[in-house]
Amino acid sequence: MTRTDKLNRLLFTILSLYLTVLLLMYPPLSLEYASAGLRLWLTKMVPVLLPFMILSGIMIRMDLTENFVRLVHPLLHLLYGTSKNGSYTIVMGFLCGFPMGARIIGELYGSGRLSKEESARLLCFCNNIGPIYFLSYVAPTLDIRHPLIPFLIMYGIPLLYGIALMRIVPIKRRTASALSDLEEDGRPDRMTLPAAIDASVVSGLIGIARLGGYMIFFNLLNIAFVPFRHTDAALLKIYRCVLEITSGIDYSGQSLFYPILILLPFGGLSCIAQTYSMICHTDLPLKPYVLHKVIQTLLTALCYLVLYLN
Repeated sequence: MTRTDKLNRLLFTILSLYLTVLLLMYPPLSLEYASAGLRLWLTKMVPVLLPFMILSGIMIRMDLTENFVRLVHPLLHLLYGTSKNGSYTIVMGFLCGFPMGARIIGELYGSGRLSKEESARLLCFCNNIGPIYFLSYVAPTLDIRHPLIPFLIMYGIPLLYGIALMRIVPIKRRTASALSDLEEDGRPDRMTLPAAIDASVVSGLIGIARLGGYMIFFNLLNIAFVPFRHTDAALLKIYRCVLEITSGIDYSGQSLFYPILILLPFGGLSCIAQTYSMICHTDLPLKPYVLHKVIQTLLTALCYLVLYLN
C-alpha cells in the first residue's frame, strides 16, 4: 500500500468518525436531512425518471433503439458522427434527463451495441439535467418567468460541446458507423415483450432505488457544517448545491439564482456518484466525464457573465 493510499484511508476514517459523531449528536437534524432527501427522491425523481427507465429498458432489450431514431439519425450522424445507437443515446439522454444518459450508455455498451470509444465520448455530454426537471422544478423554484435563454444555455452548450468532442478527433469508422454490422453473433438475443417488460421493471426499480440512496446519503452530509454556526449563509447554500443539486435548490431558492444556473451542468457530487452507479458494471472511465462536466460548467459561467455584463 502506497503512502497516498494510507493517507486517503486515514482521512476517510477521520471523516467517517466525524460524521458518525455528528449523527449521534444531532439526531433530529439527521432525520430532517434524510427525510428531505427521501421526499425529493419520491416526489421529483421517481415520477420523472422511472417511466423513462422502464421504457428505454424495453426498447434496448427488444433491440428497437435503431428503429426509434431512424428519422433523426441521418442528421445526428452528420453532426456527431454517431452510430444509430449513439444517436439514440443523444435523443434519450437529452429528453429524459440525468442520469438516463449514463444508464443508457451503460446498458448499450454492456450489451455490445456501442463501442467503448463512442460510449466514453457520449457520456461526456449526454448526461444532463432533463428538460422536464428544469421546466417543472428549477424554473418555478427560481421564479424564472422567461426560461428560454437559460434553457438554451443549459442544453445548447452540451450539444455544441458534443459536436466538437465527437468531430475534432473523429471516431474510427469501424466503431461508429459500422458497429451494427460487427459481431452480430455476440449481441444478446432480443427479448419478447413480456420478458422485456419484466426485466426492465426490475432493473428500473433497482436503478431508481440506488438514486434514492445517493440522495439520502449526500443530504446527510449537510450535517458536516452544523458545528460551524458562524459560517456564511451563502457559502452553506453553495455547499448544499455542490453536494446534491435538488435539495440545494430546494433549500436556497431564489437567493442563489445565477450560482444555481451555473452549477446545473455539473449536477453536484451526488450526480457524479449516481453516474458512477450507472456505469460501474463496465470499464468506462469516470474521470474524463468529471473533467468535461467541469469544462461545460465553466463555459456556462462564461455565458452568464457575458449576459450579466451586457
